[in-house]
Amino acid sequence: MFKDRLDAARQLSKALAKYQGQNPLVLAIPRGGVPMGAWIAQALNGQLDVVLVRKLRAPFEPEVAIGAVDDTGLAYLSPYAATLGLDPQYVKDEIKLQMKTIKERRKQYSQARVPVEVKGRVAIVVDDGLATGATMMSALKATRQKQPRHLVCAIPVASPDALAKIKPLADEIICLSAPEDFMAVAQFYRQFPQVDDEQVFAFLKASAQAAPEGHH
Repeated sequence: MFKDRLDAARQLSKALAKYQGQNPLVLAIPRGGVPMGAWIAQALNGQLDVVLVRKLRAPFEPEVAIGAVDDTGLAYLSPYAATLGLDPQYVKDEIKLQMKTIKERRKQYSQARVPVEVKGRVAIVVDDGLATGATMMSALKATRQKQPRHLVCAIPVASPDALAKIKPLADEIICLSAPEDFMAVAQFYRQFPQVDDEQVFAFLKASAQAAPEGHH
C-alpha cells in the first residue's frame, strides 16, 4: 500500500538510485505519472519530460483499454480487443480522437517546456501503476524509437499480466509490487486524487526552470 503518489515516487527513486549523477531523463505518462516523475527526476538530479500516449477506449466502457496510441500515430491494439469484434471504423475514430488530444496536450505542454532529446540517454518511463499495460507498452515503444542508451520502466504496482507484457520492451523493469489479487491501480493507494492538466503544466514548467536547456 502506498500513502499517495509521492510516497510511491519516493520508494521508486530509492530503487533507481544507481542512475543518480547520470542525468537520466524521466519520461512521465500524463497525467498520473507526472507528479511522480517530477519527484523522481529531482531525486536523481535528472530531467523531467512527458511521453504522450493515450489509451484507446472500449466502446461503452471508457475505463477499459483496448490498446493505445503514441504521438507519432503508432497504435497498439491488445489481443483482448480482437475478441470484442470491434467495428474497424470505431477503432479508426478512437485513434483519431486520442491523437487530437495528444496534439492539444503537446501544444499546451510545450509552452511549459520544449520536448527533451532522448537519444543516447538513460530514459526512465514512469507511471503510477499498470492495469492492462497497454499505455506503458505504447510509451516504451515510442521511447525506444528515439534511441535511448538504456530504457527503464519504473512503476510502483502492476498486474502480473501487464508486467509480463512490458518485459520485452524495456532494458530494465523496476516494479515494487505485482500482487496476484490486482483489480485496479487505485486500490494500492490510500489517496489517489485525479491529476489535471494545470498540475502537469506546473510540474513541467518548474522542471524546465530548474534544468536550463543544454545543461547536461
